[in-house]
Amino acid sequence: MSSGRSRCRSATRSDPRDRWRGTAVPRGSTEEPSGGGRADGGFFRSVKHMIVAENLSKDFGAKHAVSDVSFTVQPGKVTGFLGPNGAGKSTTMRMIVGLDRPSKGRVTVNGRAYTGMRSPLTEVGVLLDAKAVHTGRSAKNHLRAMAATHGIPRSRVDEVIEITGLTSVAKKRAGGFSLGMGQRLGIAAALLGNPHTLILDEPVNGLDPEGVMWVRRFVRHAASEGRTVLLSSHLMSEMAVTADHIIVLGRGKVLADAPVTDLVSQWTQHSVRVRSPHASSLAEALAADGITITTSEPGLLDIVGVTAATVGDLAASRGFALHELTPASGTLEDAYLRLTGEDVEYKTKDIA
Repeated sequence: MSSGRSRCRSATRSDPRDRWRGTAVPRGSTEEPSGGGRADGGFFRSVKHMIVAENLSKDFGAKHAVSDVSFTVQPGKVTGFLGPNGAGKSTTMRMIVGLDRPSKGRVTVNGRAYTGMRSPLTEVGVLLDAKAVHTGRSAKNHLRAMAATHGIPRSRVDEVIEITGLTSVAKKRAGGFSLGMGQRLGIAAALLGNPHTLILDEPVNGLDPEGVMWVRRFVRHAASEGRTVLLSSHLMSEMAVTADHIIVLGRGKVLADAPVTDLVSQWTQHSVRVRSPHASSLAEALAADGITITTSEPGLLDIVGVTAATVGDLAASRGFALHELTPASGTLEDAYLRLTGEDVEYKTKDIA
């Protein structure tokens, strides 16, 4: 087991919270840490270290929480798990780790059911409910109790406390923790056994911006070492820069299972934003089948179905002055909202 130390150039400062199996990231760096071990990306890149769900279903009485769901979470990638409230994400995660029994189908991690693992903490790190702690225990004692049941040395407890930034509050009762500190404790517990697979439900919930950035760098580093990472979040902007692959659930069914770039390109449209004192004339000149033009204020056009170059050329040929000509790509949030628009269980009223 690595001590978490890393050799760095003397000009490089490292933060213990940037460490994962002995690799440090220069403070302030925007680069992802490189994976340790083999040149193929790390120690754990193996087809065995996958999460595989096959025709997974879960019923609660007459309610179908999860219906015939199949997917594979690959090692070496961060897989985002998205869906509206009530879509079945948490239920699916609970079935993966044996907290809910499937009504039909099966799910395995590393080729086995979670419930059949002799020491699950050393194989799968799980954060489902950060509040599931003994509120009267200190953070350190909570982690020590978990370590003792899995034969994990106390030194590892100290390591994960340092990694997650809990050193100054390690002896305080967990019941007094803020939401963000509780999340850090939950992440520390997930890391305790140095597992090859991480299942994290809303890990950035309650974290400050520094904590959110640390989680992003941490999970990407874990994936770079070949670990399997399944991550849920409602923060689309964060998921867009963290995940490599996305699985979307809606009303208990898989709506999409694709790389982030493919999902965005398939479910969004490129547009061009134009500001011009000749906006009305430009809109008339552009009118054609397949082109959609909307305006939210005088002189502003949002155009779908044509390139910025085409708009610029047309404006130049007609002598129309342009004050702005900005091409815009769709976002993961745009794709998600289009994809789940009819599968939101709890719809809200439009605001005029």
